[in-house]
Amino acid sequence: MASEGARVVVNDRGVAMDGQGQDSTLAAEVVAEITAAGGEAVANDDDVTSWDGGRRLVETALDHFGDLHVLVNNAGILRDRALVNMTEDEWDDVIAVHLKGHFVPTRHAAAYWRSQAKSGAVVTASVVTTSSTSGLLGNPFQANYGAAKAGIGGFTIIAAQELGRYGVRVNCVVPAARTRLTSATEGLRDIVKEPSDGARFDIWNPANVSPVVGWLATEHCPSTGKVFFVQGGEVRLMTPWAMGEGIETPRRWTVDALDDELGKLVGSTGEYRADLSDSFGGGLGLD
Repeated sequence: MASEGARVVVNDRGVAMDGQGQDSTLAAEVVAEITAAGGEAVANDDDVTSWDGGRRLVETALDHFGDLHVLVNNAGILRDRALVNMTEDEWDDVIAVHLKGHFVPTRHAAAYWRSQAKSGAVVTASVVTTSSTSGLLGNPFQANYGAAKAGIGGFTIIAAQELGRYGVRVNCVVPAARTRLTSATEGLRDIVKEPSDGARFDIWNPANVSPVVGWLATEHCPSTGKVFFVQGGEVRLMTPWAMGEGIETPRRWTVDALDDELGKLVGSTGEYRADLSDSFGGGLGLD
């Protein structure tokens, strides 16, 4: 973002992968990198799950740079666990960081953009959210993470529908990349590691995702309400939930009739599980 000329507020609390602890120096390090390269940036370590924290994040951009044009929501943690073993805190914390952590900053940014539009200003703003194939396609042992990521997909579409009247576009990226989270995930750790051949294109390098985020942030980008899968040099539009094949009768169905007709439509449960496990990196061997 900075290399494209944006003045950046870097928000990072510096927590561990499970959301514990805090090291605010990490955001400052990124700010130092941007500054050393000739860019302009400030650090912010507010909690994006906090109502006041999200407000202060938006205010940081306004106080330092006088305006706000782009919001990129990317905060996330992992607490993978089999559903039958998952605790209430493991569910609540992951949902809070991912899903509420997208809503709160977006809500405060949207309120600012609405006030600008109502005052007569021309708003050309962009929100970029971050989802995952774990939510959109499914991945065992990530019910908390997947539910949050699926929710972000729905949130993106609805936010785009609501905020378009104020000049705000909302899109979502679904990265397949090497991060602290994917590198620590069973079933993905070996897949996402750096290639041994340094001359080979590293499709898992997270820097491959950044240009798509940058494009979605540009003023002239036409996209809104869309979800993009990004891996290496591949970018794909992901289709949201849609009506598929169905059955219909002019009368109320009976259980026996549904057993016959819907059974033909959905196929066997075993085939469905196999399809999901092949969707991204295979299943996870977590307890």
